[in-house]
Amino acid sequence: MKGSCLCGTVRYEAARLAGPIAHCHCQTCRKAHSAAFTTTARVDRADFRWTAGEEAIGSFESTPGKLRHFCTRCGTHLVAEWVDKPQVILRLGSLDEDPGQRPASHIWTSHEVPWLDHASEIPSFPEAPPAKA
Repeated sequence: MKGSCLCGTVRYEAARLAGPIAHCHCQTCRKAHSAAFTTTARVDRADFRWTAGEEAIGSFESTPGKLRHFCTRCGTHLVAEWVDKPQVILRLGSLDEDPGQRPASHIWTSHEVPWLDHASEIPSFPEAPPAKA
């Protein structure tokens, strides 16, 4: 699987996911991604590699021992890692292709925002909503 940041400077490849896909609602993921949750999956370090733009990767230690890696040019968060663990945590929103799996769970829902509605009946649109007259 190939992935990249918004501006295309940083690119990576992940051979396979090492676990299930989850939607993480923890406060640090919400703040880091400026979203109600982020979708993640673990990848063995041996199955992950940067293919371009390593010089543009920045890191932030959000929790002691946990680094979040992002593009310093466009801000896209790409992976996180517990430095002492054998896997990285891939941010699936940065994938350029379908990983072939679907989310298995929502995690850290104790941090969930109160305005998120998983089964809403509000209108949805395949792209932008129609222009109002």
